[in-house]
Amino acid sequence: MALQTSSRLIALLGQLQARAVVSAPDLAARLGVGVRTIRNDIGRLRELGYPIDAVRGPTGGYRFGEHGRLPPLLLEADEAVAVAVGLAGAAAVRGMEEPSALALAKLEHVLPERLWRRVRALHESTDVGPADTATNAEAPVVDVGLLADLAAAVRDREGLRLIHRPGGSETAEERIEVDPYRLVSWQQRWYLVARRRPEARWQALRVDWLTLRTPGAGRFAPDPLEGGDYAAFVLRDVAFSGWNVHCRVGVDAPAQEVLRRINPTVGVVETVDEDHCVLVTGAETIEMVAVWIGLLGLDFHVDEPPELVAHVRTLAQRYAAAVPPA
Repeated sequence: MALQTSSRLIALLGQLQARAVVSAPDLAARLGVGVRTIRNDIGRLRELGYPIDAVRGPTGGYRFGEHGRLPPLLLEADEAVAVAVGLAGAAAVRGMEEPSALALAKLEHVLPERLWRRVRALHESTDVGPADTATNAEAPVVDVGLLADLAAAVRDREGLRLIHRPGGSETAEERIEVDPYRLVSWQQRWYLVARRRPEARWQALRVDWLTLRTPGAGRFAPDPLEGGDYAAFVLRDVAFSGWNVHCRVGVDAPAQEVLRRINPTVGVVETVDEDHCVLVTGAETIEMVAVWIGLLGLDFHVDEPPELVAHVRTLAQRYAAAVPPA
């Protein structure tokens, strides 16, 4: 169905911004109108002051702005990076992949080259973890300038010299050198997946626990993670070493049944016998561990840590008090 005139003009502007040159027949097909209508709409947009050039030749058509570009969009460096962060999150939402890609393409036309390179580097260097594993822990403040610098190092294969403060400690720190491969956003936290020098050991480093040291550690020859799933690696690495709370939960069900109900990268399931297993998992807070094991929908037993035992006992009393006696 063809769009009404005002909506069609907006859609036409969007198509022109998303592509360097686009032909009249292509625009007509995308908007569901005839070529003559497209030509008339181009005339209307020119009358409104939009700079639309006609490109002649067999691959010709229309392009937006002088030499195919709009005047620069006046964003600060951190603002431009924030846009890229938002687009990375939107692209992980089912059905938003194509709109996010088109938005990024339009942004290319209106950002100065210096900022565009930072935005493109962050967008191309970022994976997003699963969105169904929420947390009630307060999200840390992330330096968007640091994100952009890390993304540029990933793009340019530049080694990094870092100060790493495990757990966000203000006193304990280690000075490390790494080869950066990917940024991963998960649970409102950012991780840098890198190989530590000199042992070449893979590690997921919390970005808010990092400080860049200069100069860098020199360029490196890439040796990517086997399988290339950096988001899954982050989930596995955090499951074993990066959570604030770790626990072992006995479950009255076969291991395969538990695995069917969880994301396999956020926990390890150990078989006890045909009808019982142990789930090794964790989270940022005791409260979130209790939520996750409750969502299994299976009978379970908690023996440690003591804080989790106490919290589950409190929840049991709270739920029992919330319903009338049987």
